[in-house]
Amino acid sequence: MKIVDLLTPPARLKVIITGGAAGIGAVIAKAFYEVDAQVYICDINASAVERMKGEYPGMHGGVVDVGIKQHVDRIMDEAIALLGGVDVLVNNAGIAGPTGNIEALDSDAWEQTVSTNLNSQYYFLSKAVPYLKQSKQNPHIIAMSSVAGRLGYPFRTPYASTKWAIVGLMKSLANELGPHNIRVNAILPGVVAGERMDRVIDARAKTLDISFEAMREQYLEKISLRRMVTMEDVAAMALFLSSQAAVNVTGQAISVDGNVEYL
Repeated sequence: MKIVDLLTPPARLKVIITGGAAGIGAVIAKAFYEVDAQVYICDINASAVERMKGEYPGMHGGVVDVGIKQHVDRIMDEAIALLGGVDVLVNNAGIAGPTGNIEALDSDAWEQTVSTNLNSQYYFLSKAVPYLKQSKQNPHIIAMSSVAGRLGYPFRTPYASTKWAIVGLMKSLANELGPHNIRVNAILPGVVAGERMDRVIDARAKTLDISFEAMREQYLEKISLRRMVTMEDVAAMALFLSSQAAVNVTGQAISVDGNVEYL
């Protein structure tokens, strides 16, 4: 086999993607669909799920609140039944959480961030791992962290705390599941261009009482390449990590960020 052939994931991979109907999750779902994977997406946005299923015939999907274990159990039972198992779990679902000084943060918003970003990863893992252990197709878990999972992020402490925790979860599972031939890696996107990043910049600008344009420029000045990354950049890394070329890549927190130097 040519080395270049190793870069494409095996055909008909069974892939489950959380938060897969919008943003980075949707682009990852499209990428796997384009390489002939069997894809199941789940998302809290019912209309977005239906739109994805309509645009990509054969893609499966369901509606779920990832922060509620009973919801996750139901959706995973459905996904496993439809796909006949799972080879790749992309734990992507997450929210930005509140922006503000630690003493002013709303406790409910903190708990919602932890529930959506971190607890959900456990809920999906606990259901998926028994099936991943049965997979013969290079089984793999992708945990979506963030550049905020390797750098301090003032005024965004709930978000950063969960993203650091995800890296710790990934590192521990790579050790735990390696003997079962299951690889576990985290992707750490940086400043990703799009509407969600615009909302983050706007909220931080208001917290610091500066303009949106000035806040955006501050973000770019922190990136070695002086540009944002795209959702396609992140999806390409997800495909690579699920390919035979990455068969010995595990336990890694891989930044796709143009080298963000500080936050």
